[in-house]
Amino acid sequence: MARDFIRMEDFTTARKKARMQKLLSTLQWKHSDLLSLYEVTKLVKPRNETYRGVVAIPVSKIIGSEGRYHDFTSAFFPKKDLLRQRWLSINQAHHQDIILPAISVYKLGDSYFVRDGNHRVSVAKAEGVEFIDAEVVELDSQIELEPGMTQRQIRKKVVDYERQRFLEQYHLDSFMDMNLVDFSSPGMYPEVVNHILVHKYYINEQFIEEIPFEAAAKSWYDNVFLPIVKEIRRDRLLVSFPGKTEGDLYMWIVRHWDNLKSRTGEDISIETASEDYKRKFGKGWFRRWFSWMREVFSRK
Repeated sequence: MARDFIRMEDFTTARKKARMQKLLSTLQWKHSDLLSLYEVTKLVKPRNETYRGVVAIPVSKIIGSEGRYHDFTSAFFPKKDLLRQRWLSINQAHHQDIILPAISVYKLGDSYFVRDGNHRVSVAKAEGVEFIDAEVVELDSQIELEPGMTQRQIRKKVVDYERQRFLEQYHLDSFMDMNLVDFSSPGMYPEVVNHILVHKYYINEQFIEEIPFEAAAKSWYDNVFLPIVKEIRRDRLLVSFPGKTEGDLYMWIVRHWDNLKSRTGEDISIETASEDYKRKFGKGWFRRWFSWMREVFSRK
């Protein structure tokens, strides 16, 4: 009976740690949630998978889950009392040295996401177990993940990777101010390439010989991008969108501009699109202050 009581106390302690982690994360304007494999793979876009067999993996490098990310904190503490029975049965097996089946995980870089065996990982972390047997399927990725990373940090890693690829592939920084051509969301650098290609298509209609990509990029930068940035600065739009860049606003305004023209069937100016975007989506002073505070504390 005393041993059963100790095991019950183990789960109670783990639940208290989950609540404490959530409280501290809230005070620090951070998320305490376990990473979702689906959300991460949407960002890093792995292309291939390779079966690695059953190996011992470091418990400290398990950072997410395929399907149970709502049930555990980022430290794998249980978030719900309904997990008690399963958690306690795994915990009891651990203390009785009963060998359990290997868990199943996806590997991304040096990090792991649980496919099956979330309760076993939770108990292992609570008991200070360093390694656990796992059946591993590795997903290829150019983005290096680290334990403790949030989706926000992963998103920034993806953006940094896309920016570096953009610079290495096109070498446009000789005439582009890359402090302006700067984005905070994934997918925007590839989208800029599409903008340049569309601009190149319209320019080519005026010439017999096709102009090179670099010439089209310079024309896009001088005649499309910079004039929109000028409008952004004239309207002081960045004040209404804390934490965003002029590049972000360029992209959003162009999308909004296209939507307005498509919806109304009219030839709308970029000035009108810029003003309309600010009116519809710009933040008031309180929301700007709140966003700024959240940005400051989330960096810590």
